[in-house]
Parts: sequence; C-alpha cells; structure tokens
Amino acid sequence: MSKFGLLCMTAMLGAAGAALAADGEKIPVFAFDPNTGWVLDHAFGVDDLLPDPRGGPGPVGMDKTHPYIPNNFGRQSTYRVADLNNPILQDWLKPSMKKANDEVLAGKIPYRARERCWPVGVPGFDAYSLVEPFYFYERKNEIVVINQGGPEIRHIYMNVPHSKTVKPSWYGESVGHYENGDTLVIDTIGQNDKTFTDNYRTPHTDKIHVIERWKISADAKTVDVSVYVEDPGAFTTPWRGVQRWRRVEDAPILQVPCNENNDDHFSQGLVPLAKADKADF
Repeated sequence: MSKFGLLCMTAMLGAAGAALAADGEKIPVFAFDPNTGWVLDHAFGVDDLLPDPRGGPGPVGMDKTHPYIPNNFGRQSTYRVADLNNPILQDWLKPSMKKANDEVLAGKIPYRARERCWPVGVPGFDAYSLVEPFYFYERKNEIVVINQGGPEIRHIYMNVPHSKTVKPSWYGESVGHYENGDTLVIDTIGQNDKTFTDNYRTPHTDKIHVIERWKISADAKTVDVSVYVEDPGAFTTPWRGVQRWRRVEDAPILQVPCNENNDDHFSQGLVPLAKADKADF
C-alpha cells in the first residue's frame, strides 16, 4: 500500500456531505471513500481564480486582447497572457509579468507550477485540479489534502491558533475550523515568495495572508471555494476570487510521477523541474 493509502479517514458519514463530530457539531465531509475525489467544475469556469460575483477587487485574469483558450474546449488552445491593468497590482510586479507575457506572445511556453512539478502555494492550490483530483483525509485535529499529480500535499491543522513564529515554506501554515455545518474555513500565513497567486504568474511576498472558505453543497456534489487575499507588499488592496469543485467517483488515487513525465524533451527552454537538493532519508 502506498503512503497515501496509509492515511486513514476518520469522518463517519451522516447525511450527504455531513457528519457529526464527537461533541455533536455538524461538520462537512469531503472524504467519502478512497475512490472519491474533487476536480475543477468545467461548467463553472476554467482553471483560474475568477472574480467574486459580489463585486470588489478581483484576481488577475486574461488580457482580453489575447484571450486564453484552454485545451479540450473545441478551439485551438492558447497560453495565458496576464491583464497588467488590474488595479490590484503594485507597480513592481508588472515588469516580471510583462516579460512573461512577451515571452508567451513570442511563442515560448510559460511557467505553470503543475506542468513543471513545483509546489503551487495558496491560493493557487484552489485552481489547480483541472485534471488530477484532490483527495481529502479528515482526522480529528488535521485535514490532509492531496493532489495526485505532484503529488501536492497540504496539511490543515484544526481548531488551533497560528504559531507565534512561522518559518516561511511553500504552503505556509494553514489552520482551520468549521462553520455552519457545511463550510471549512482555512487561514494561511507563512508562505515563502517562490510561488505565484495564480496561473497568470502574479508574484507575492512572504507577507501574503489567505483566507479560504470551502463550502460543500447540500447534495455534496460540489464545493464552492472563495478566497480572500491580502499582501500589502504586493497588492494595492485585498482582493477576492472564487472557484468550484465537483465530485468525481470511481477515481482511486494514483501515484503519478510528475518529474519523470515532464522533461523538456524538445529543448524549449522550460523552467527546470523541481529537484531536491538533499535526500529525504
């Protein structure tokens, strides 16, 4: 059995998508069985963070003069060109983003964490699973979320405060709690500045603070994801984005070797694959 299979699910299902905690509190359940995962809902949108329908400042999206067309949508696909006119962007972010845009327009393949086997960070994690599913393992004091494509693994520690001192890391420190019986609220700090907030290569600093709300539907077939992002070192104002996941069944978790499948076979000048500088053991 793989190390992922050794993680045990302890949530006991009650009504669809809900369970009762030991103290009788109703809580959402994202882990139904080992063969159930979650992917982005194509009917809701592509693998981007989308503007919050309630309005207000939103995430960076595509430059409308160079529309993004993903694979398998019946037209010739394109790579993303970021809209640098989004008012959330501080000026220092724009030169690197423009350079990336110019490279795309010149025919180069842009960087995307999933395709180069690098950690995606938060909130990029919420727009990550277009193909490879998320799997949830819910325990009393911790929720583990795995995307099999990396694999990418997040740990969310439940009902505890943030540490007094957090050493910056790829996913930072995430603490969570349940609300209203259907929502997991996650507060993340302590990320390093090596990831982007989205697939448009928007940088951030290590002061980024992200609050996610994962709300499961009454029929437990979808999860509405909303994110609140603030980073006074990178953005002119806090902003919000949304996504939606849909449940997929009969999809047992697989071990998918990312690095071995994504080499730069045609010498296209891709960003080097992630590589550890020392062994894990």
